[in-house]
Amino acid sequence: MTTPHRPASNQPRTMRRDAAQNRERLLRAAWEVFAELGPDAGVEVIAARAGVGMGTLYRRFPTKEDLLAALSDEILDSILAVVRRAAAEPPAARGLERALWDTGTVLAAHHGWLTRLWAAIPPEADERRAELLSLLDGLLIRAQDAGEVREEITLSDVYAGLLALRVLIDDTEGRTPDVWRRHLAIVLAGFRPATEPLAHPATDDTLIRANTPKRLAE
Repeated sequence: MTTPHRPASNQPRTMRRDAAQNRERLLRAAWEVFAELGPDAGVEVIAARAGVGMGTLYRRFPTKEDLLAALSDEILDSILAVVRRAAAEPPAARGLERALWDTGTVLAAHHGWLTRLWAAIPPEADERRAELLSLLDGLLIRAQDAGEVREEITLSDVYAGLLALRVLIDDTEGRTPDVWRRHLAIVLAGFRPATEPLAHPATDDTLIRANTPKRLAE
């Protein structure tokens, strides 16, 4: 007797899809909760906002630090993606400016705990952080070669601008949105060539090394 053919069950695939959707809901809820309530918000609030139980949260993120690491990884990937796009544009596209504007947009969309999250980027992300700095350095050189940016501007100056932007967005975006846009416009105006030299000498790479994991800076 021939056994009738039964279609393969799609249960494992459905479970994987459900798990991915739950993870995405939890990350999105975490961004919202931290933006509204600050860094002391409990994971119970995040689970409730995501519409999942605590068991689901703990299966995805056993500790709050695991959740922070995932958020940090997500924001680094988002920033790296926009900087890669800017670096792929033709030289005349003012890639450095676009990279900084788009990075500001990413940061503003994830405000609430940016300083803590940046520090929580996991060690596995070292290569991506190095790539980010390399891309920004290439964009800076390209802008200087095109005469769009002062020759005395350094990668440390660009990095300092990003650090200031991150802090400003975290401090103001929830109450007075888009203040960072005015600030960045002023910073970029200062980057452009002018008849008078900058009042202070350029810094070396101490700033970058001080804000980069030792294993990456060496």
